[in-house]
Amino acid sequence: MKALGVDIGGSGIKAAVVDIHEGEFVGKRKRIVTPQPATPEAVTDVVVELVRLHEWDGPVGIAFPGVITRGVVRTAANLDPGWIDLDAVTHLRKATGCHVHVINDADAAGLGEARFGGLPDDEVVLFLTLGTGIGSALIVDGDLVANTELGHLELHGGDAERYAAESVREREGLSDAQWAARLSEYLQALENLLWPDRFVLGGGISKDPGPWLPLVECRTPVQVAKLANRAGIIGAAYSAAHEHPHRRKGD
Repeated sequence: MKALGVDIGGSGIKAAVVDIHEGEFVGKRKRIVTPQPATPEAVTDVVVELVRLHEWDGPVGIAFPGVITRGVVRTAANLDPGWIDLDAVTHLRKATGCHVHVINDADAAGLGEARFGGLPDDEVVLFLTLGTGIGSALIVDGDLVANTELGHLELHGGDAERYAAESVREREGLSDAQWAARLSEYLQALENLLWPDRFVLGGGISKDPGPWLPLVECRTPVQVAKLANRAGIIGAAYSAAHEHPHRRKGD
């Protein structure tokens, strides 16, 4: 079975058809720059265009940068506030004419990694995306616990993502050692609360972990995501085919 996965980001919206049995792209990924302002109407136009470019009429999974409960957007930090409280599933189904499922973007990436990244299905795994902010996906014995939002854990009097995200390293010009020390503080705070069996780190940082990964200090094993930046698209497509984690009434 195949599904179209769409990953909505603050700078780009990416899509690819995914073989959800193999967790692989079928054909090339396509990307369109995220419109500014990223209103529901403008972003929806891009999603419709990506569906058209892929000549697609099957299930569509959409990874969205915000909390999603039963298809309704609850937060939209990097998009227009017009998204908040919008029933995104109904809105996007009408626009595309396809069966649509919407899932938090970090949850999509974590789900993709859990299904196709070789993770054990009998562990508590905390998947983290380190980019503009910090997204989190908690996987317990292979099942996703949705909308954890652990990037907002308090650290040094503010959100952890304002202290340890990849964007902070770039903005403040931190060295690998300085950033690894901040990341270590964050991981140690998480492991003291949740006691996971492993951390999996995704996002752009997973492309070249060599300079900083050996410098991270915590008791929990840490590894980078095998699917790298493909995880969000793959997990979104998988969620559309399986309606995971929240089924809507009437579906």
